[in-house]
Amino acid sequence: MSSKTKEPLKSGRDIALAPGFFRRLGAQLYDVFLLAGLLILAQAFLYLFATDESIRYHQLLDRSYLIAVSFLFYGWFWTHGGQTLGLRAWKIKVLTLDQKPISWKQSLLRLVTAIISWALLGLGFIWILIDKNRYSWHDHVSKTALFYDNPKIKPDKTPLP
Repeated sequence: MSSKTKEPLKSGRDIALAPGFFRRLGAQLYDVFLLAGLLILAQAFLYLFATDESIRYHQLLDRSYLIAVSFLFYGWFWTHGGQTLGLRAWKIKVLTLDQKPISWKQSLLRLVTAIISWALLGLGFIWILIDKNRYSWHDHVSKTALFYDNPKIKPDKTPLP
């Protein structure tokens, strides 16, 4: 038996311990660059193997394909450890409210709500600044939250409005 016991993650529900706006934004920026590279490769793959011109240039099919690739990217990381590479770099992870790994359904709800949020000029993300628990719209809809990965990390000192 190991004498090392893993301390529980610091809760995103306690406002003083919840990852703040700028930490979350930093993680998202990392992931946007990684996702952009993946989408370029996915698009190149589609163009290399598409033989029918109607498939190559059909916008709805093309957009659906890229959204599916994005879902697989986020969904895989969120359901397998709770961290994309951006979340890992910023030492936070996405889990259910009771700190368990999220499901594929929660991943889908989270991604769809995040897309809607960003389409509305990021209002769902900015919501973190006024929410008492620092939850975004996609946290609320998917019943997930961000938690510090390492309990020794000092909480963000971002003042709330």
